[in-house]
Amino acid sequence: MIFALSATPMTQPPSTVSCQWQSPVGPLLLAASDTALRGIWFVDQTGIPPWATRAPQAHGHPILDETLAQLQGYFSGERRDFDLPLDLSCGTEFQQAVWRQLQHIPYGESCSYSDVAQSVGRPRAVRAVGGAVGRNPLGIVLPCHRVLGQQGQLTGYTGGLARKAALLWLETS
Repeated sequence: MIFALSATPMTQPPSTVSCQWQSPVGPLLLAASDTALRGIWFVDQTGIPPWATRAPQAHGHPILDETLAQLQGYFSGERRDFDLPLDLSCGTEFQQAVWRQLQHIPYGESCSYSDVAQSVGRPRAVRAVGGAVGRNPLGIVLPCHRVLGQQGQLTGYTGGLARKAALLWLETS
């Protein structure tokens, strides 16, 4: 994956376009620039940035088309990893570090928020990690659904716990 990094969060990404797709776990909003995927959200979740909801719809956009193809492969069980150019510049340095760490959680496995905090070198920042995970702009592609509570319980997923359970089930069945 290719990451574009920024020290400060961007408020209005340039030349962003979007599309919607009906996934097996609910409708998704995807947003991309000419060079990278900027976001994937469930359309009914809270916290979607206004710039994403205002982005014009695009058909035939190469990054959105490739993202849709890879998502279809994921949901059909043919794809375990995503290979897309990603733009994480909408987050702080800490959020970006947490989001990058999410890609290292293997398909079909899970870890705790504490594990993620350890892996980003901030073992006492478990709550801050939870906040960053909750603001992940690239759900499914950066698999925040694989992060569980300390005792392995389903906790905090902006798409809803039923979707989190469905994604985990998809990866272990």
